[in-house]
Amino acid sequence: MSTRLSGHDHYWNHNAAFHDEIVADAARRGGRALDVGCGEGLLLERLAGVCDQVVGIEADPDTARRARDRLTGVDGADVRQADVLEPGAADGLGEFDTVTCVAVLHHLPLEAGLDRLAALVAPGGRLLVIGLAANASAADWVLSALSVVPIRIASLLHRERRDIGVPTAPARQSLREIRGAAGRTLPGARVRRRFYWRYSLVWDRPTGRPV
Repeated sequence: MSTRLSGHDHYWNHNAAFHDEIVADAARRGGRALDVGCGEGLLLERLAGVCDQVVGIEADPDTARRARDRLTGVDGADVRQADVLEPGAADGLGEFDTVTCVAVLHHLPLEAGLDRLAALVAPGGRLLVIGLAANASAADWVLSALSVVPIRIASLLHRERRDIGVPTAPARQSLREIRGAAGRTLPGARVRRRFYWRYSLVWDRPTGRPV
């Protein structure tokens, strides 16, 4: 694994808030990690410190260029500019011990996106998703409203950088819809509501059984 970082700044926002958790989880497996929708590469850079090889897939050409720049000089790191759902996007990449997807799944067709992510996980490996869900029920709206003040305080304390110059999109599916899709697509997946208006989805691919 590489311990050399690029020297680019390490900002904080509502997505980066989960990076420590993701990196610690990936470190337990080591091996190969894939970050789908890697943005400008901050998580990928951090995963390079605990994994033998890291690969990022990023659809936006300018953002992929920035990720490559961030990862310059980091051993065992590569960035591929592609839409993960396009045929051939992951050709030659193989399977990964850890597949991450942070604030990206809502950019994709939900079940097709989950299918594609799962196919990239090696037997015994893990898929880690941090995502955004749309408010649909009264409970969603109440919990979202109750989170406003504590999240704003946390953002001020951490000096949140909201705009890092990457493409964004609003959430489309509710947490209930996401749980339903995960149940159909990835049996055994654990989905739970998280702070910062996010949810987490964790799925372990069984050893020796195809997806």
